[in-house]
Amino acid sequence: MQAIIHATELNLHYGSFQALKGINIKVPEKEITAFIGPSGCGKSTFLRTLNRMNDLIAGVSITGTVTYNGKDIYAPGVDVTTLRRQIGMVFQKPNPFPMSIFDNIAYGPKLHQKLSKSALSDLVEESLRKAALWDEVKDRLKKSALGLSGGQQQRLCIARALSVHPDVLLMDEPTSALDPASTMKIEELMASLKQEYTVVIVTHNMQQATRISDQTAFFLTGELVEHGNTEQIFSMPKDKRTEDYITGRFG
Repeated sequence: MQAIIHATELNLHYGSFQALKGINIKVPEKEITAFIGPSGCGKSTFLRTLNRMNDLIAGVSITGTVTYNGKDIYAPGVDVTTLRRQIGMVFQKPNPFPMSIFDNIAYGPKLHQKLSKSALSDLVEESLRKAALWDEVKDRLKKSALGLSGGQQQRLCIARALSVHPDVLLMDEPTSALDPASTMKIEELMASLKQEYTVVIVTHNMQQATRISDQTAFFLTGELVEHGNTEQIFSMPKDKRTEDYITGRFG
């Protein structure tokens, strides 16, 4: 298994509260890894350590290491903007910019590189196609992204993340605000994205984890209880706490 991200003895405190306790995990390349566990167990906090989104929160302190392609992302001198381009993020609630569909996708690439008009148009189309949205929006690229449905907005946010050519896509409960039909589209999209990208998803929905993920990690009260092949975790968990959670005894 080729690990693209590797966390070692990772601890995170919000002030005096310890939210993550000694997390050790390898995230394999070009697979879907799901983080599951009850609310407040640390799974979203851990997801945000993988591209340093927690840096934006006052009073956070982190010890241990997280490496991406073998390099420590918390080392001095790391360019966080570049890191977040390589490890993109899609949030629970779709958050399109209040601008046109085209400009939403073009925004990131314009920041990072000088592109001709035609190259930019091609990139916008490519990103929307990868997010399975092109056919639905190709005739309204100049219209506001805020006019899209919730499911379309979420796929737009995925296209926006893909437009800067990341290696990894972090998704924090990307379907929890969506209806079942939109959820199915996003799940199909994730399955196709793992051909090219590493996908890490936080989900409350255990059926979703079994449907789409290759690897599953179970978090509880800031600890990583166990992780491994999704089929094995759900059929033969090694830890009683995992079994109790996935059979619905708590959570």
